[in-house]
Amino acid sequence: MNTHIEFARTQMVNQQVRAWDVLDPAILTVLGTVPREQFVPARYRALAFADTCIPLPGGQVMLSPKLEGRLLQALSPASAERMLEVGTGSGFMTACLSALGGTVTSLEIIPELANSAQTKLAGYRGATVLNADVFNFTPDGRFDVIALTGSLPVYDPRFADWLAVGGRLFVVTGRVPQMEALLVRRLGETEWTTEILLETVVPPLENAPEPQSFTF
Repeated sequence: MNTHIEFARTQMVNQQVRAWDVLDPAILTVLGTVPREQFVPARYRALAFADTCIPLPGGQVMLSPKLEGRLLQALSPASAERMLEVGTGSGFMTACLSALGGTVTSLEIIPELANSAQTKLAGYRGATVLNADVFNFTPDGRFDVIALTGSLPVYDPRFADWLAVGGRLFVVTGRVPQMEALLVRRLGETEWTTEILLETVVPPLENAPEPQSFTF
């Protein structure tokens, strides 16, 4: 065991994730055990446990550890749940969702990222990466958990429609400099609730619809 890496991982969990009110023991355990350093691009390996977003190919980013913690805690995935992740990126969030139980289908539009993540996730049962554009994707059923790791300039209700009753959706909406992370819950066939979790800034999903501009 590399004691330097384990110390850095422990510091990440205690000083970054806990400090952002992530206190769920299951989430803290996952973030403290899934090897984040194995999902970080080699050139940024020294930043694996830093309080920052990490650049990925195609202009994408790996979310900061504290935001990953808030996302996981808000969704509170459980065993046997069916999950959808939009924006596989490095594959780390996919690994965390898989480690919390259930099955994860993760969509990644950039082939390089999809291929890399699928390789790194080989040991995670129930995790599948598809090279696909979510805006051309038709699900074959509903999901208990949906996590969007890229933002939407304007809220898109299709994702809430894909939730099973009792399902939860994490999504960041808005444009720089004002974005909000939302937790959407489906209470019934025609009933949802929306909770504002925090303000943050996340790059938009590829091909995400833009707000309609006004013409005169």
